[in-house]
Amino acid sequence: MVACVDDPVGALSVVQAVGDAAVTGRLWLVTRGAVPVPGDRGCTPDRAAVWGLGRVAGLERPRSWGGLVDLPADPGDRDLTLLADILARGEEDQVVVTGDGALVPRLVRASSREAREWKPRGTVLVTGGTGALGGHVARWLAAEGPCRLVLTSRQGPAAPGAGELAAELTDLGAEVEIIACDVTDREALRTVLAEHSPDAVVHTAGAGILTDLDHCTAEQFAEATDAKLLGAAHLDELLGDRKLDAFVLFSSIAGVWGSSGQGAYAAANAYLDA
Repeated sequence: MVACVDDPVGALSVVQAVGDAAVTGRLWLVTRGAVPVPGDRGCTPDRAAVWGLGRVAGLERPRSWGGLVDLPADPGDRDLTLLADILARGEEDQVVVTGDGALVPRLVRASSREAREWKPRGTVLVTGGTGALGGHVARWLAAEGPCRLVLTSRQGPAAPGAGELAAELTDLGAEVEIIACDVTDREALRTVLAEHSPDAVVHTAGAGILTDLDHCTAEQFAEATDAKLLGAAHLDELLGDRKLDAFVLFSSIAGVWGSSGQGAYAAANAYLDA
């Protein structure tokens, strides 16, 4: 069975429908422009998120999973012929069709690169700043040098441990402000950016919900993806071409090779990677 999908919500619906119908064949999800190809094309983050979810589907449903195939945005006859060949062979479960043929993922050792030093200065915005990850980042920023830290989270100063975190960061020499702001609320985020113009942004906001794809509701999927996905999209749009020292998105390896019970989380992280 082959389904063409453009976003992770649609992919989730297809995966669940196939399970409910007890289809005996293997499911292949086909996207267009979901995977970047060096020197050839960029990608669409929403479609990249389908691949994050699909990798989890392969772990949770190995017997009924076919794989993922990405086509060019405007596939020609040659591309479709190659797609048919890939489906017939079934030798690989992740394939990208390009103008020059087909590519498959392989894990290789990264080449060494000279690290670019970044010294925090001015105002640094940390979304999800009162959470475990955001707090860790804030401590590192404060220890690296004097800067003004603006930490946002849904509960803001009322978040558990927020007061203690602020005191600790102040002792490290940072000026700290903790603000209640849901990054999925575009206008609330716009206000924060207008009132606290950042020199750098670190996006750590996110939610972890452990549930398999068969039982993941639309509400659970949105809760698990929106902070990461919409938060990143809003930041990117609202910051526009503003010159920043750093714009950091915290992703996860779950988006690269999947993690059972974390389909929504994997989808959101694949979105960030795109």
